[in-house]
Amino acid sequence: MLPSDPQFYRALLDSITDGVYFVDRERRILFWNEAAHQLTGYQGNEMLGRRCPDGFLCHVNDSAHRLCPTGCPLEACLADGEPRELRFFFRHKQGGRVPVSAHVEPVRSADGSIVGAVEIFSDDSAEQDARRKVEEMERLAFYDHSTQVPNRRFVEMSLRTALTEYRSHQDAFGLMMIDLNGLKEMNDQFGHAIGDLALREVARTLIGALRPSDIVGRWGGDEFVAIVHHVNSDNLRHLAERCRAMVAETLLFAGKADVPVGVSVSVGETLVRPADTAESLIKRADDLMYQDKTQANANPYEALMNSSPAFRISRLLRLMSRKLLNLSRAFAAREK
Repeated sequence: MLPSDPQFYRALLDSITDGVYFVDRERRILFWNEAAHQLTGYQGNEMLGRRCPDGFLCHVNDSAHRLCPTGCPLEACLADGEPRELRFFFRHKQGGRVPVSAHVEPVRSADGSIVGAVEIFSDDSAEQDARRKVEEMERLAFYDHSTQVPNRRFVEMSLRTALTEYRSHQDAFGLMMIDLNGLKEMNDQFGHAIGDLALREVARTLIGALRPSDIVGRWGGDEFVAIVHHVNSDNLRHLAERCRAMVAETLLFAGKADVPVGVSVSVGETLVRPADTAESLIKRADDLMYQDKTQANANPYEALMNSSPAFRISRLLRLMSRKLLNLSRAFAAREK
């Protein structure tokens, strides 16, 4: 006989490795399990009572287009009662983008009417592959511990391998040189802790923006390199733009005052050419990256005010929501 105590089922849901949350018809979160906390960084007491359209997780598709307010799978499920399978990216509490696979299902009452919806989400399978690669790279000292991505040594080795395969089989690939804009200014203004966090979150976001077969590694300082397999010029340009867009969605908060710090990258992308060496390919991508930086006049502290009005308003609203939450907690503590 099945237990009738609701706490049994709550504990059961907290024991599984998939994130689970339930919303009512207003998309207000009424349940948030422990795996959802582990995957997003948000604890249950931070999420219960909040509405998913408020933008704290800020779901986007693989083109960096937001699923809210239009395109929300929970809203669609509540409207038509149809389950959905999808892959998207949410913003982790620390700021970076995380790819997940999700299943959305309506929840019905005894009379069949829809009373809410449940979303079950998990790490994308590529994430598990990435963990296995990380373990191997750690063993071979090919891992950058600061950013948790491959180091320069591994990238150089991978680039030589890609060039050999290209010469043997004409298996085209592209190279991206990616620079985190304004890292020195970020360190000077907010301290190295926020700069280190920015590097980690950008690295994680780049991995999510690219494909499992691609390689993202830290080249040194504020630069990353991506080796992108099986692409033409259009594919490569699209992936470079997706990297820019995904990173631009990252928002960090510095210091006790929660100062918003926008993050951006400059990207130089190029396809391999028959006469290329590793050095010539890197130099061409590096030159294109500096062209991109000059054309954009990239500065992460200007990014917030130079972005579109809708993007700027959404960021400021998230900042205001966080401020109000902090104030309400302080007021509640004082009333005790």
